[in-house]
Amino acid sequence: MKLEKRKGSSAATAVGGFLGRAVDRRTFLRGSGLAVGGTAAAAAMLEPRMMRKAKASERARFDPNADIKEVKTVCTHCSVGCGVIAEVQNGVWVGQEPNFDSPINLGAHCAKGASLRNHGHSGRRTKYPMKLVNGRWERIGWEQAIEEIGDKLLQIREESGPDALWFAGSSKASNEGAYLQRKFAAFWGSNNCDHQARICHSTTVAGVANTWGYGAMTNSYNDITKSNCIVMCGSNAAEAHPVAMQMILRGKENGAKLIVMDPRFTRTAAHSDIFVRPRSGTDVALIYGILWHIFENGWEDSTYIRQRVWGMDRVREEVAHWTPEEVERVAGVGEEALRDVAKTIVDNSPMTFIWCMGGTQHTIGNNYVRAYNHLLLATGNVGVSGGGANIFRGHDNVQGATDVGPNAHILPGYFPHSEGGWRHWARVWDVDYEYLQGRFDPAEYDDGSGGQAKPMHMPGIPVSRWIDGVLEDADNLSQKDNIRAVMFWGHAPNSQTRLPEMKEAMEKLDLLVIADPYPTVSAVLHDRQNDTYLLPACTQFETRGSATASNRSLQWRDKVIEPLFEGKPDHEIAYLLARKLGFADEMFKNIRIEGTEPVVEDVLREINRGTWTIGYTGQSPERLKKHMENQATFDVVSLKAEGGPCDGEYYGLPWPCWGTAEMGHPGTPNLYDTSKHVAEGGLTFRARFGTEYEGENLLAEGSYSKGSAIRDGYPEITADMIKQLGWWDDLTDEEKAQAEGRDWKTDLSGGLQRVAIKHGLAPFGNAKARCYVWNFPDPVPVHREPLYTPRYDLVSDYPTYEDRKAFYRLPTRWASVQAQDYSGDYPLIHTSGRLVEYEGGGEETRSNPWLAELKQEMFVEINPRDANNAGVRNNEWVWLEGPEGGRIRIKALVTRRVAAGTVFTPFHFGGHFQGEDLLAKYPEGASPYVRGESNNTATTYGYDSVTMMQETKTTLCRVVPA
Repeated sequence: MKLEKRKGSSAATAVGGFLGRAVDRRTFLRGSGLAVGGTAAAAAMLEPRMMRKAKASERARFDPNADIKEVKTVCTHCSVGCGVIAEVQNGVWVGQEPNFDSPINLGAHCAKGASLRNHGHSGRRTKYPMKLVNGRWERIGWEQAIEEIGDKLLQIREESGPDALWFAGSSKASNEGAYLQRKFAAFWGSNNCDHQARICHSTTVAGVANTWGYGAMTNSYNDITKSNCIVMCGSNAAEAHPVAMQMILRGKENGAKLIVMDPRFTRTAAHSDIFVRPRSGTDVALIYGILWHIFENGWEDSTYIRQRVWGMDRVREEVAHWTPEEVERVAGVGEEALRDVAKTIVDNSPMTFIWCMGGTQHTIGNNYVRAYNHLLLATGNVGVSGGGANIFRGHDNVQGATDVGPNAHILPGYFPHSEGGWRHWARVWDVDYEYLQGRFDPAEYDDGSGGQAKPMHMPGIPVSRWIDGVLEDADNLSQKDNIRAVMFWGHAPNSQTRLPEMKEAMEKLDLLVIADPYPTVSAVLHDRQNDTYLLPACTQFETRGSATASNRSLQWRDKVIEPLFEGKPDHEIAYLLARKLGFADEMFKNIRIEGTEPVVEDVLREINRGTWTIGYTGQSPERLKKHMENQATFDVVSLKAEGGPCDGEYYGLPWPCWGTAEMGHPGTPNLYDTSKHVAEGGLTFRARFGTEYEGENLLAEGSYSKGSAIRDGYPEITADMIKQLGWWDDLTDEEKAQAEGRDWKTDLSGGLQRVAIKHGLAPFGNAKARCYVWNFPDPVPVHREPLYTPRYDLVSDYPTYEDRKAFYRLPTRWASVQAQDYSGDYPLIHTSGRLVEYEGGGEETRSNPWLAELKQEMFVEINPRDANNAGVRNNEWVWLEGPEGGRIRIKALVTRRVAAGTVFTPFHFGGHFQGEDLLAKYPEGASPYVRGESNNTATTYGYDSVTMMQETKTTLCRVVPA
């Protein structure tokens, strides 16, 4: 579509010259207006008509003589949690500086963090509510949008039940926004909600939580500087987490050995002491190859295993199969290399193991994660400073959204969908359990494990599978009807696999709603004509609230600027929808409403009131704000405040921060560290799995935290246990009344936690880590060939699972997909990953002119051998074609970063579909500066058996000249 040139439209003139094509730096700077300065550049990106309607000149006039206010905020890109100082003048965000007082980033920024101001002032945003009318976007008001959306949802609910609505919440929302998204689903009456964590680290959460208790990073980025050995597998921190990479390099400067294991020779691998290149899809074999040498040579930490680990003998049995010869046959890595890795690990303790989506996005991703855990446990590297599982997460609040937000399989705080879990939250929300129960479909359906269950007590359809919730025969679904309405509330759909089928699913819906600061690919992928809405959600700079970094620290963001255009924050959108749908009074019963905006601090206090399981109870708004005000007092390695108002506390009160805020727990810097008293941030392994299994003891033996009154293992704390120990009178009368008959997770007074910690006990007990997970399809991790494998000769030895209905309401295919060998026609392994310039689905960062300049074309990395065999030259256009029919037209980057037989594509692009530029489908003025094919147009079917994580790291393709 040609940009219409209006009279006096300098913005259209400037932008029209480079939209949709690559340009050189000088042309880009001149065309985008960047050459004339930052303030002018921001103005140049706004269409004049939009600027007049927003009345920016009247509401926030720039005055060079006005005082500049400095506002502390936190970067909204990856999970490191870098501090930023926004400079605001008369309501206009005129500049930014790195926050040198932040103990997280110490003033450092990557390209994305350095360009945040444009995100806050971008003119490429969705500026006001819009709807499709006969295929064209028309502007409407908020009242009309809420009324029409609400009426349609109520009609669908009446006809097909509450589960006919499915929505994606957001890992970009604040803790408070994400929590209200999950609460909204509960009061609507459905578990059909989910968010980005499903397709980035759900296998991590499941694998780690089912090994030692909590599904989170055990240590911190800063703690990596104390490591003597840093092992990275499926993590390219130099591009995905550049500021965290500085911590890794500081660790190297302190003498740590860096081992990188990756199918690509990445920018991270370039810094390694040892680089290992396995075949993509073989991490279990790879890790067992390392453990084979450790066990064979007696290098394991036998005392640690005896005291704190259960089931390692069963892992040994599986590892014995993985001789050096078998590992080389399957993973392609030789004996000498893995022996070198094993010896380096045991000679350089403590060792930390870092992984990202390279280790999670597989059909056996939970097996990968647990294999990583077993390597850490075998060498005694969990619960020690400088060690642990440092799991780098992707979005700024993906950890927090996982902890308290919209997940298909759990309630906030990882409470189950059981009656007990619902009754707990009914108490927190001060509503009757029966009221919540009445909001759900009362019928029973196949629960995927041979029984029947009501939707209230079943996991909802996850974000990775909503497509099938629309397209699958309704008789095969464990709910009343197909999904008929979808709401993307801060979610990029191009981050999901099977985009051709997604396009079909979108077009079949009765209603599609996109609530986001940007239109996203959701607005343009389909050919819908009507019943499609854009709601302009604010950025996190236009509101306030908390976000949880990957290290479990919570940080408070103050509002930088007032909402631009007609944007509204997530919590206000939740209130407006709830009011229209008839449950706002119950949902916001104990949350103040100012106008139509819930008070964010009240939302966090409600989170504090209910989330005892993971210790989100001590981080009151007041304590978090105090930390932000006193950042300079925290040590940059330990994260512990040295003097000042926060003396002795750890930055951001990393969870678990036990008890009430008044109790003053300092937070837990390193999970499972027994060298500290629990009151000072120490912990044991969680007694989550009972006290014994088949007659074997699951509790710790001779291991306990400093100051523990019980010098051995013990179960979870309950009121009865406190009575038996003679500590009941340590509770106040008020605490006794609330704690009676309850345990550490459901006692709303916090008394049980307070008394347990007073006596040195961890509220969740003291157990062994579990290497044998009896409730998983593979209790001990095993290697299974990818569904689309290039080594079909190995399928008979390492087959996938049989097809079955998983517990997420849907049938799932494994064996029937793997039954066909595609490797002849599609000989190349197709894997994907991140770029330093862009983030997530990329709509926000590709709409940022400073970043858009740096990477203007979607591409595929291909080895010279494969390029020559395909007749492809560097920088030529090629088709990358997948075995399920999806194809993308992209540029070839011929490089030895990838080995022969493997190609790599980034996943941040969108706005093209199978060779077609979708520019004409965007609302006028809201298209990203850089558009390109989504790599997931060419990816394939495949899901983890425990979490429904999608397979994006190991599929097949072919590359041919375009």
